[in-house]
Amino acid sequence: MATDIGTRLRSVRMVHNLSQRELARRAGVTNATISLIESNKMNPSVGALKRVLDGIPMALAEFFALEMPTRQKAFYAADELTEVGKGSISFRQVGGDLSDRRLQIMVERYAPGADTGRILLRHDGEEGGIVTRGRLEVTIGDQKRILGPGEAYYFDSRQPHRFRNPGNEPCEVVSACTPPTF
Repeated sequence: MATDIGTRLRSVRMVHNLSQRELARRAGVTNATISLIESNKMNPSVGALKRVLDGIPMALAEFFALEMPTRQKAFYAADELTEVGKGSISFRQVGGDLSDRRLQIMVERYAPGADTGRILLRHDGEEGGIVTRGRLEVTIGDQKRILGPGEAYYFDSRQPHRFRNPGNEPCEVVSACTPPTF
């Protein structure tokens, strides 16, 4: 995999609190040169890159050895949602590993009669959802309501809660939970 020199240079420059103009001045190159490298419109020679890095100052070996943060995926096709449920309830989660995330978003599908169980759920955080198809019975503490398409719920999930599809057709909900619970 090729190294993205432009993104790497921009990241290093920003960590050192340097503007493109200041780095160009220190390195003895034009501002346009820094801009072209950072936008990957110019692939500098080793000598030119060394000259730019001298303006930071940073050695070539150090520049290429730096661990760069990985960009988190932002967009997901329908077939890229991660199945985290089994049986009569399907939980299709946006994203795979959520260990470094604070929000969990899912498409939940409940088969007719599906239920999260007689023992009510309870965990730290908040959760909410919007029914997009079918009907969903939501129990929160001593409150119970059947929601249809377009209707929603939002609550502190430390309260005991339960979800059930009381209908004869599948139910679908788009939900969010913070922090992720799966």
